[in-house]
Amino acid sequence: MNVIYRRKPMLSRWQIWNMSFGFLGIQFGFALQNGNVSRIFQTLGADIDNIPILWIAAPVTGLLVQPIVGHMSDRTWNRLGRRRPYFLTGAILASLALAIITNSPTWIFATLMLWIMDASINISMEPFRAFVGDMLSSEQRTSGFAMQSFFIGVGAVIGSFLPWILANWFNVPEVPAEGKLIPFNLKLSFYIGSAVLLLAVLWTIIRTKEYSPAELEEFEKGERVARGEIMEEKTSAAEQPETRSEINFYRPGIIWLGTGLILTFILSRANLEKELYVVTGGISFFGLLQLIAGFLKSGGKGGNGLNSILTDLKHMPKTMGQLAVVQFFTWFALFSLWIYTTSAVTSKIYGTSDTTSLAYNEGANWVGVLFGVYNGFSALVAFLLPVLAKATSRKMTHTISLLVGGLSLMSISLISTPGLLILPMLGIGLAWASILSMPYAILTGSLPHNKMGIYMGIFNFFIVIPQILAASILGSMVKHLFSGNTMLALVSGGISMIIAALAVNFVKDVDDRR
Repeated sequence: MNVIYRRKPMLSRWQIWNMSFGFLGIQFGFALQNGNVSRIFQTLGADIDNIPILWIAAPVTGLLVQPIVGHMSDRTWNRLGRRRPYFLTGAILASLALAIITNSPTWIFATLMLWIMDASINISMEPFRAFVGDMLSSEQRTSGFAMQSFFIGVGAVIGSFLPWILANWFNVPEVPAEGKLIPFNLKLSFYIGSAVLLLAVLWTIIRTKEYSPAELEEFEKGERVARGEIMEEKTSAAEQPETRSEINFYRPGIIWLGTGLILTFILSRANLEKELYVVTGGISFFGLLQLIAGFLKSGGKGGNGLNSILTDLKHMPKTMGQLAVVQFFTWFALFSLWIYTTSAVTSKIYGTSDTTSLAYNEGANWVGVLFGVYNGFSALVAFLLPVLAKATSRKMTHTISLLVGGLSLMSISLISTPGLLILPMLGIGLAWASILSMPYAILTGSLPHNKMGIYMGIFNFFIVIPQILAASILGSMVKHLFSGNTMLALVSGGISMIIAALAVNFVKDVDDRR
């Protein structure tokens, strides 16, 4: 007897809008971080050669947190749902860290805040990727990731432009007040970003209803039948999705981390003794370590959480391994862009590396505008990419986008006036829109529903490993190979992105029937 399995219903544009809206807030905060943390480090006295290694917080926390959160969210089901508990937890912690970092007394403390902020953003971000796979059919996944790209672009535009807007439209001081290190326009931007991040994620939590594990099981069978795969009626116990919530086991770590962040924020506003930061920072870091340690001791059915991740990594789909090469070279390029654009532009075009000068701060604010331009253009082209992918293929769309992005990144070295820098940012924006959607749309079709979160987390390995490598070697490359010329770091990033474009041709897209 033929068994008919349901497929996921087609969602309306507004439903996809609501489920993706939280990414606006996440990227708002992420844009403030990307565009300004190097500036904060340099302003607080960090040596320019050491800034890349300070940024290692971003990839390392992603490497640790995303697979852990993916593993946990695959096995969570409570009143909030499957992914939404992690949206909320990460948003609260990230909002607190954003509010604190511009009050850092030293670059060492700012580095600690970056670790906590990145870990928290990753707690929210990873489940959003799996969320699209949970909620949308194969026909709508490209549009779903494109909608995420749109909100990422919008959030990044506003977050990147905000320091410049506050200084130039509202006359908020852009030079530090006497006795201060961080200008008030930058501080206010981070406070606003803190509120926007939390409110946007709350919108998605309130306006979206998740499918139950049983519904997802049936939907996956329907997808496989639609692709012509032969179905087995019984699913082994090891493959059955867990529906119990594991989040309670990690509550002590969440409490410690949240307490540390709140106390640090209170301390930063009360002008108490700076030595107390050691205590509050230690509490926060202890909470983060407790979250990780708690995970490694658990893992639910099937054994130890770490062993589960290693097993899934060993048996990852072939498509993921092929995309790993593409992601490696792509994110090496992006890391060089984020780390060195400010120093490259301010030194070459504005002629200064003095962080207290008006010229440097104007240049740094303009870099924020440039980052906003490429993110804004990515939002505009996000909905054109599914059209191009339908006319050609996802692979061809991603190849073209990465080629344009790589050439644009290299061309920055040829420009000597601030206004013309907008042109290469448009090409980088096209690449960024594709980077945020096409690899995930290609990958999702090859993943089982009950391991969507863990495989999305493991996929993040291939984003953070090149960033760790870049953080480890870019400083030495700039100092010894490029003789301190940070512009050449951007050129090397452009070459890396072109290599990524060529590697796309070796990826298999299981949903591509051409």
